[in-house]
Amino acid sequence: MTVITPWHWAGFILFVVACIAVDMGAFNKRARSVSFREALAWTAVWFSLAMGFAALLVNFRGHEEATEFVTGYLIELSLSLDNILVIALIFSAFKVPPEYQKRVLVWGILGALVMRGAMIGIGAALVQNFNWVLYVFGFFLVAAGVKMLFAKKTAVEPEKYLVVRLAQKLFPISIALDGQKFLTRLNGRCVLTPLALVLILVETTDLIFAVDSVPAVFAVTQKAFIVFTSNVFAILGLRSLYFLLAGAIGMFRYLTAGLSLVLIFIGGKMLLDPHDHAPHWFQIKISTVTSLLVVAAILAIAIALSVTAARREKKINHG
Repeated sequence: MTVITPWHWAGFILFVVACIAVDMGAFNKRARSVSFREALAWTAVWFSLAMGFAALLVNFRGHEEATEFVTGYLIELSLSLDNILVIALIFSAFKVPPEYQKRVLVWGILGALVMRGAMIGIGAALVQNFNWVLYVFGFFLVAAGVKMLFAKKTAVEPEKYLVVRLAQKLFPISIALDGQKFLTRLNGRCVLTPLALVLILVETTDLIFAVDSVPAVFAVTQKAFIVFTSNVFAILGLRSLYFLLAGAIGMFRYLTAGLSLVLIFIGGKMLLDPHDHAPHWFQIKISTVTSLLVVAAILAIAIALSVTAARREKKINHG
């Protein structure tokens, strides 16, 4: 088995930087809306890259770590669906035209990668030095899942967000958009545009969602490299997935309930998995393959119920 060295970390990070550079340079030179076909193609590209990386893990690290990666990737990808809904509401609240949304998401992904990397590093250090922190993560995920299950979705009101109010107090902000610029000049001075506020809010939203999603992968594996790479591949596919699903996200009415059950299951797994501080009678080992199948089944059932309900409702409305 190949030992993970700093060179593997550096190589992976360089690969990610290259992917983002290609995305930002070759395909984002001008403001334009993203078609469904383009979004579908890019979603397929990112998914294929993730599965290709899993195949490399099979060859160099074995089937177990490859399965852990795929499970972590699926968990992160599924939890990002709720993030997509919130981002769509933010764009709607600020009336951001479709052709400007792409640039916000690209820069939002860059910020998310940095924040996730820092959180994973802190989380890995805590788990390595304080094994009992896995119980804290487990209880937190179960609580977050229960809260999500009963929470009501509300419209995004920018003025109620603390980060928006702070930005408005600290920086001068223009009233109107200036194309896809985050900064513009007003009366001879440099000011933020409303698009910059959108970016700040998108970054804040991702940070909030990361508090749930990062600990969730630690329920699958405590290997920092697997946690980091599964997170990164899920984030890289977020932009194309947004343009693929944003227009139809309202159809998936049972998706939030499904995601909450995923969090509860993952939190329960973390609490029941054998740990040094748990009594023997309390420990139940849930394999990674079982976790992968359960998460996939929950998501499949939630999506199937949502699509069936949407079609039934459409049939009634047109009947």
